[in-house]
Amino acid sequence: MTSTFTRRTFLGGLGVVAATTALAGCATGPFAATKIMPTDALIAQYEAKRATSGRTVAQALTAEKFSTKIAGTTVQTWAYNGALTGPTIRAQAGDLLSVQLKNSLSEATNIHWHGLALRNNADGVPDVTQQAVAAGANYGYSFLAPDPGTYWYHSHVEMQRERALYGALIVEDPKEPLSYDREWVVILDDWVDGMPGTPDELLSSISGMSGMNMGDGSGMLMGSSSEYLGGDAGDVKIPVHLFNGKSADAPDQFEAKRGDRIRLRIINAAGDTAYRIGLQGQQITLTHADGFAVQQVDVDAVVVGMGERIDALITVTQDQTALFALAEGKGGGALGIISADGTFDGPPPLPAKLEGTVTDGGKLRAHESVLLPARAVDRVIDMQLTGGMMMYDWGINGRQFDATAPFDGAFDIRLNNEFASTSTTRRSCGTPCTFTATPSNLTTTVPEKTP
Repeated sequence: MTSTFTRRTFLGGLGVVAATTALAGCATGPFAATKIMPTDALIAQYEAKRATSGRTVAQALTAEKFSTKIAGTTVQTWAYNGALTGPTIRAQAGDLLSVQLKNSLSEATNIHWHGLALRNNADGVPDVTQQAVAAGANYGYSFLAPDPGTYWYHSHVEMQRERALYGALIVEDPKEPLSYDREWVVILDDWVDGMPGTPDELLSSISGMSGMNMGDGSGMLMGSSSEYLGGDAGDVKIPVHLFNGKSADAPDQFEAKRGDRIRLRIINAAGDTAYRIGLQGQQITLTHADGFAVQQVDVDAVVVGMGERIDALITVTQDQTALFALAEGKGGGALGIISADGTFDGPPPLPAKLEGTVTDGGKLRAHESVLLPARAVDRVIDMQLTGGMMMYDWGINGRQFDATAPFDGAFDIRLNNEFASTSTTRRSCGTPCTFTATPSNLTTTVPEKTP
C-alpha cells in the first residue's frame, strides 16, 4: 500500500531513500550490477576510511510516554528521556557516536540523524536502511561524526516526530574559527499534540478533508500566506509555538553578560511552519546554514524552513534581549530571553513583524572553506516535486514513495565512474534537483527541504 505523508514527513524520507539508492548499481543494461545495501560489508570498508579522533561519545536514549504542561494545558505525549526536547548530544568531528535506544513505547520507532553524511546503515529509516525498533526492544547506533555543524535527531516513523521525539546533535569543530563567549542551542516547534487531538488524527483530517478543525485551535488553516514564501505559508492552524519546549508566555531564558558574543544554533523542528527569526533594533550575523559555513552576512531577520538549521552571532547590548521566532505567514510565534546578569522583566509581546534585511539559507553562499574541488558533473537527474495539497499526495516525478517497495522507481547511479560517475561537488537541492554522490562517503543525501 502506498503511504500518504505530510509534506515534511514525505521530504524527511526523501533524503534517505535517495541516499540508499544513489549508490546502487544500475539493475539493467550492459553494466548491470547488484545494489549496495545498507548491511553490505562495503559500507564498513568505506566507513573505516574516514578520519577518526579515536574518541567515543556515548548517549542513552529512552523513547517513552511523557506528561507535561504546555501553555497551561496538560498533554500526554512522547519524549526522549522524559523531557520535551531530547538531550543535546555533543561530539567533535571524527568522534564515534554510540547511541543506545530503548523503545519503551507501545509501537515501533527509530532515530534518524538529520543532515549528517553518515554510514548508510545508521541513517535510521525503517524498511530502507534498518528495520524499525520494536516496542520493548533496544537498538544501538554507531557511526563517525564526519563534519562539524548544527544537526538534530528525530524519529522517522510516521507522525512520531510531531510529538517530542527529537533533540539537537552538535558536532564541534576542533579547529573552530569563530570567536564567541557562549552558545545557545534553540529548537523551534509548532505543537499540536494534545491540543486536544493527536498528530495522526490531524493528518487524517487534513489528507481526507473530512474535518476542518480539530477543536481548541488546531486544524486546517485557510488563507495563511506569506509573500516571502511565495504564497502558501502552511496548512495547519497551530495552537502553540515552542522555543526550547516553552511557549511565549513563559519563555526560555539564557544567562549572559553585557558584551558577550553569543553563538546561536537554531533548529526548526516544526512540521508545518517556517519561522522568521531576529531581534528588534539589532542585526544578527549569519555564519552557517544546515551545518556548513557560509559567507557571513548581517541581517535583521532570517527565515528558517522546516528541518533547516541556521547558526548566527549576536552581541549582548542590553539587560534583557528577546530573540523572536515569528510563524511566517500565520501569526503567533515563540521567543527566548537573553538575561544579562539575571535581569528578567517578563516576556515582551510578540512583534507583528520583523522587517528590514531578511534572507534565508537558500540565498546564502557557501564559505570557501567548505567547497570541494571543482569538477564537471557527470550526470544530472531531474527530480520534480509533484502532487497536490488537496489529497496530500506528494511525490517525485509523479510517483509516491511506497514503503512496501522502497526501491521501486529509484534513481540508480554507479560508484567509481563505472557507468554514470559520481561527482564530488556539494550541491543544494532545488526544483529540479541535481544530486551528486561522494565515493569516499558512500552516501548521497538530498537536503530535506520543503517546496
